[in-house]
Amino acid sequence: MENVLGDIRKGVSTRSQVSNFYGFTAFVSQIEPKTIKEAIVDKFWTLVMQDELNQFKRNEVWDLVPCPKGKSIIGTKWVFRNKLDKNGIITINKARLVAKGYNQEKGIDYEETYAPVARLKAIRLLLPFVSCLDFKLFQMDFKSAFLNGLLNEEVYVSQPPEFEDIEYSDHAYILKRALYGLKQAPRAWYEHLSKFLLEKGLSRGNIDNTLFTKHKGKDILLVQVYVDDIIFGSSNDIMCQEFSKLMHGE
Repeated sequence: MENVLGDIRKGVSTRSQVSNFYGFTAFVSQIEPKTIKEAIVDKFWTLVMQDELNQFKRNEVWDLVPCPKGKSIIGTKWVFRNKLDKNGIITINKARLVAKGYNQEKGIDYEETYAPVARLKAIRLLLPFVSCLDFKLFQMDFKSAFLNGLLNEEVYVSQPPEFEDIEYSDHAYILKRALYGLKQAPRAWYEHLSKFLLEKGLSRGNIDNTLFTKHKGKDILLVQVYVDDIIFGSSNDIMCQEFSKLMHGE
């Protein structure tokens, strides 16, 4: 035992694990900033924040306009998180710009916040059902899902901290799509997602509104929605592939 180097309780460390560690650490920050002041001086976090704003541009989330008189401007803030793999190694730096939704007033900034969420009991029923039918379940996660939700209300937010437009510093953004932190964001996302699924031939459950199905002959496609996560599976692998391509394209 005295010839063994290191703690044997940690198991075997292979060369591939070491290469993965150095591969990740070469492209991610090893700190999780608490404030924007800490993040802005780190080149890795600056790139991540810029990528978040680029997604806003691609999704046409907002337009920069003069601040309207008599309208409340909702503040924005950055939220920073490090994602770890099963070995506790930091693999992704995640920066998200969120609205300070706690400043919103019902009847002024929003009307409805409710959005259906799959109950755990429904998922527990789904698992043995697909097991009996003997087909796989897949999980799909959406990057910046709430940015796909269209807003019915007129909402203005302040410019992102440390990314203000110098030439138009007195302007604010009017939102065309939902932003994380807004009280109506989950509702807007679900409305857009469900409308898209119904247009593509899926049927919504009468009892469970988060369950969508599609039949093709003897085959069935099941789609269970939980906010921005989707569990789906089919008795025909082709239907799964078609659904995956459909969602990816949208």
